[in-house]
Amino acid sequence: MIKQTEGSQAVAEAVALCRPEVICAYPISPQTHIVEGLGALVKAGDLAPCEFLNVESEFAAMSVAIGSSAAGARTYTATASQGLLFMVEAVYNASGLGLPIVMTVANRAIGAPINILNHHSDSMSQRDCGWIQLFAESNQEALDLHIQAFKLAEEMSMPVMVCMDGFILTHAYEQVDMPDQAQVDAFLPPYEPRQVLDPAEPVSIGAMVGPEAFMEVRYLAHAKQTMALDRIPEIAAEFKEAFGRDAGGLVRGYRIEDAETIVVALGSVVGTLEETIDTMRAEGVKIGVLSIRCFRPFPMAAVRAALARTARVVVLEKSFAVGLGGIVSTDVRLAMVRIHVRGYTVVAGLGGRPITQDSLLRVLRLAVADELKNLTFLDLDWDIVNRHLAREAATRRSGPIAENLLRDIGSGARPTTAGKAQP
Repeated sequence: MIKQTEGSQAVAEAVALCRPEVICAYPISPQTHIVEGLGALVKAGDLAPCEFLNVESEFAAMSVAIGSSAAGARTYTATASQGLLFMVEAVYNASGLGLPIVMTVANRAIGAPINILNHHSDSMSQRDCGWIQLFAESNQEALDLHIQAFKLAEEMSMPVMVCMDGFILTHAYEQVDMPDQAQVDAFLPPYEPRQVLDPAEPVSIGAMVGPEAFMEVRYLAHAKQTMALDRIPEIAAEFKEAFGRDAGGLVRGYRIEDAETIVVALGSVVGTLEETIDTMRAEGVKIGVLSIRCFRPFPMAAVRAALARTARVVVLEKSFAVGLGGIVSTDVRLAMVRIHVRGYTVVAGLGGRPITQDSLLRVLRLAVADELKNLTFLDLDWDIVNRHLAREAATRRSGPIAENLLRDIGSGARPTTAGKAQP
């Protein structure tokens, strides 16, 4: 059914169609509308049987999810930003125990300073925690990925994060095609756990493991992620056959067949990039976009195949490793070993800063001309940065960075030459 709805509500309805038996969550923007929507469905009796648990923290939310999943219940939760960090110990436990929990991460910046807007630093911080990570480009894909996520998680007995850009998607009203219950039931079989806590057949889950077996346990976690690289595109193909839409999978290329420059990105910025690429194509520039839909496990072979015939790669990412540079770029470069292409990293959109077509056109034209620096921060205000560096060079008690920058912006102050950073 075609309907105009908020991204969070679309996800809530899609999750409800998957018939979760336990939902536990602690509200934190920008995921709150998702669990509010699910709570309303449970209260109204439209989602039953299902127990909705209000918990006292994000750590408690994941702890409840672990318990309910181990007891054999289809389980769902959602979080963002500091909420994800607060539950990290339990996040690792969920994957280490092989529990098929599905969780929405409404991507939001991690403080300090406090920022509630979009940024990929939260899910990127957990890229090595053992969860599968799927990234949505649109609200339709976010809806579709949740349905696929339950099937993937339960077949592989592994937890899955579905990452969608906070506010950009979660709070945007778009047209989506919502399936009906019969369609989802036909696609997603009832949950049959590989392991379950059952008083009739007592077992231990989460036993102490020493050096005699710990490495093997961890390797099996890696092996299962590798196996998921095969199953993820198969499930996407099954979804397309059942619902008539292309969603999910490992990667998706746009105008890359003859591209001499390929931009690699994740999430909602892909749509803006595609429009930008269309403009450059009209100018005669051979350029395309590769969307990474599955970040963990990283689709090394698929990325390598997509980039094998291009001359240069620009990785656009909404997070970065402080003191190093790009996060996604590092994985992309591993995929390009022995492929001789020029590579650039562009960090953009941090803390919700708009990524405009004008800015993308400017930086991509530099890349096509091979005049772009290896690491570029899109639309960074070098005047404000240099002013603060000069302040720190001039006095020991220079004050808090964030408040100083806000004061400088408000006063319209311009930099001195001392301590000037190179753009």
